[in-house]
Amino acid sequence: MNTSVKSQLQFVPYNSALDPGFWHQLSQKKLDVYGLDEELKAITGFYTNGDADSLPSRVNLDFTAFNKNASIPPRCYCCNGFIKNTNTVDGFKSCDKKQLLQQQADQIWSDITSGKAIEDPSLLSKLLLLTFADLKKYHYYYWFAFPALCYPCHVDTITTPSQIDEVFTEKQIAGLLASFDEVCLPKQIGYFLVSEDVDDTLRVLHLSQFDQLHNSGKKIMLGFCDPCTLKTNPGWPLRNFLALAANQWSSKLGDEITVICLRDRFKDGKRNVSHSILLKLRFVDAQSVTECPKCVGWEKNERQKLGPRMVNLSANMDPIRLAESAVDLNLKLMRWRLLPELNLEKISTTRCLLLGAGTLGCNVARCLLGWGVRTVTLVDNATISYSNPVRQSLFVFEDSLHGGKPKAETAAAALCKIFPGVKARGICLSIAMPGHSVSDSIKDQVQKDVRQLESLIDDHDVIFLLMDTRESRWLPTVIGAAKQKIVISAALGFDTYLVVRHGVKKRQLTDSSSTDTSIPSVIPGDKLGCYFCNDVVAPGDCAKSRTSNVVDIVNGYAAADTSAKDEHLTKDFSAPLGLVPHQANSWFLVKISQSDAIKFSIRQMYSMLTAPRKEQFTIIEAYEKDGFDFLLSAFNKPKYLEDLTGLTKLHEETMDEEIWGFTDDEDD
Repeated sequence: MNTSVKSQLQFVPYNSALDPGFWHQLSQKKLDVYGLDEELKAITGFYTNGDADSLPSRVNLDFTAFNKNASIPPRCYCCNGFIKNTNTVDGFKSCDKKQLLQQQADQIWSDITSGKAIEDPSLLSKLLLLTFADLKKYHYYYWFAFPALCYPCHVDTITTPSQIDEVFTEKQIAGLLASFDEVCLPKQIGYFLVSEDVDDTLRVLHLSQFDQLHNSGKKIMLGFCDPCTLKTNPGWPLRNFLALAANQWSSKLGDEITVICLRDRFKDGKRNVSHSILLKLRFVDAQSVTECPKCVGWEKNERQKLGPRMVNLSANMDPIRLAESAVDLNLKLMRWRLLPELNLEKISTTRCLLLGAGTLGCNVARCLLGWGVRTVTLVDNATISYSNPVRQSLFVFEDSLHGGKPKAETAAAALCKIFPGVKARGICLSIAMPGHSVSDSIKDQVQKDVRQLESLIDDHDVIFLLMDTRESRWLPTVIGAAKQKIVISAALGFDTYLVVRHGVKKRQLTDSSSTDTSIPSVIPGDKLGCYFCNDVVAPGDCAKSRTSNVVDIVNGYAAADTSAKDEHLTKDFSAPLGLVPHQANSWFLVKISQSDAIKFSIRQMYSMLTAPRKEQFTIIEAYEKDGFDFLLSAFNKPKYLEDLTGLTKLHEETMDEEIWGFTDDEDD
């Protein structure tokens, strides 16, 4: 039995409920879409009015929250809003929360006063989420707000709340539900009107039909899908609904307003609304308002204080996945802040083959990890000696004991320990070299090794030549050029170093009749030389002090700039990292330190002073035509390459003996 009462109406606030899938999607959005953007982004949550007693009323956000047209589960109701994801925890703490909330309040008020909220009642349910995602630790800081207008009037309860079956008959409730299912359920509308017809049946109508009902003289009740489970109080969605009613209909609703708080449960396959409640309310001192009322709605934390919350998902994450995310985040921070055009996804899928697992191989492998490369294959046929660990960063003293472990396999295992997300493998393989004869007894093994090297180069995108000797670079240079792979050579001496990018060659030959010998300001990539292209004798056994050079393997589409002073700094280069030099050595660093007048060292494609232009591709064409037979001739015949390319004739015509006065050891 209801008793007369007069007290101010109290509302049960929302609780936020976030599925782990939501945080996963936020992480992906931060990494792949938002970057450093802190602007508000639309998200969609939902609430239900079918929870059992004692459960808190809550707004749920799952992995679909970021979808443009989010799908709301059946018998749930939309709660649209925005997320603001800050870049730092300090930004999260210092964010102007009052202003954020007021922006949402202004929008709700505009929708109410313009009548938009009557046409689309879902505009009354809003959420705001402020976050900071620490993706290195998988710690998420967040603070929810569910904006609710404080309309400048009191809403008093006239009687204590009643259960719906205490007021309406079973027939009336059945009619109410049938009408609700027809009007509200298909479009998941959470706010509605209820009229009582002449035959005492209850009928649900859209908010836009208020004037029609009022003009007909029928009694009008307000209804909403109530997420609250308490028997004494309504849920949070009623606040903005009453603000709309006070602004639009206060003079037409009369002194007593009936509100149906519909709670629609299913248990054991049976529908039950008996726990729904009815409120008898009165607007006190309702007045016309032109400015947006005060807004409240920030959620309390676990200690029931106004403040943010934090969720730690690191314990539920695979440590390898955590490491991968942390590596990706470092790179993406760099891209967001400095290099927006940098294609990190392409870098991560680039397969790198490192020929040589010594000082250069170890350090290049570590550098590639830092750039997010996920596939690294190391090739070497040596074992780790006692002198190696101090210079070669992937080895430790124990690796050199008992004759030493294989370099390539040990380096690959060390990479996996450093970063388990990398696909690293080590292969023990010997590389045949010009000037190192191949006897019949080892011919089959050498051929097998050549085929394995060809297969490895086929299976990778970038080939790094990181070996100790020049002649060991010759075979992979030829194979890489023939297979149009990007090849990068690095040579390290005691007081010098050299890095050359070979790139990818083009087969279309250009006319060589021009007598212009000047160096253009930009040399096309297909005209750039390789590691050997500045030299004029064929590679040989450096142990015999033979000069190790080869000619005319044309690689690299990326152009090389030769401009003086600082012209190259103002040119428009397509590479996101700026100018890409063709060749860098110790001289290059000296020039940088001494002056702004920088010329990048260029190895132009050797032009065969006495041979026709077509001879450029003699080496590659011979390899492609005769395969291993050609290679055997190069390995076993000291003058074969020079005779083939016309260098023998060039030597005969050259009288300056000082050209031949350098050895590999001196140049290395």
